[in-house]
Amino acid sequence: MNLLKQKEWNWKVSGVLLGLIFIITVAVVKPIGVSTQFVILDGILWKSVNSELVVKDDTAKKGYSSPNAYLNKSGGKYAKNVANPLNYSFVFVVAMIIGGFLAYSMQENKDDKEERVIPKVWRESLGDSHLKRYIIVFIGGFLVLFGARMAGGCSSGHMMSGMMQTSISGYLFAFATFLAAIPTAMILFKNKGE
Repeated sequence: MNLLKQKEWNWKVSGVLLGLIFIITVAVVKPIGVSTQFVILDGILWKSVNSELVVKDDTAKKGYSSPNAYLNKSGGKYAKNVANPLNYSFVFVVAMIIGGFLAYSMQENKDDKEERVIPKVWRESLGDSHLKRYIIVFIGGFLVLFGARMAGGCSSGHMMSGMMQTSISGYLFAFATFLAAIPTAMILFKNKGE
């Protein structure tokens, strides 16, 4: 079925479509943010072994409270999300994971599996060890998520949604992100031919 095959899109087309999706989502539903849902997932897992983590509380603004200060923020907003995880934001994150898997599965150029697992630019700069790639990517992902929680939000919330709402913190976050990302990429990927 050729209808299910996905060609690689031009980055400009992808960027415009991503921007339009963000504009529509912010206008119709709410700003997009993803990193908070990792905290909610942690809370769900924690609650499965400690039933007292989140409790119904009629005195709390959101109807739930937690002895955990972070989950108890904003009148128990996050505690409520842990108690009732099937909300827009959590389903959005799950849909992102499923969508990424489907997009990967539908790609036309599946022949060069090695290129998809370890891209050429990575191999030229950091070698072809699968284990090394997984370790570096895991550490990078951990640092990004840790930084996002320290900053009170991720690139989706601060940069994409924030800039669309003309938030000064959104522009500062974008500036800081590129100020760190560009030199890091230049150091890691010394091969300037790509």
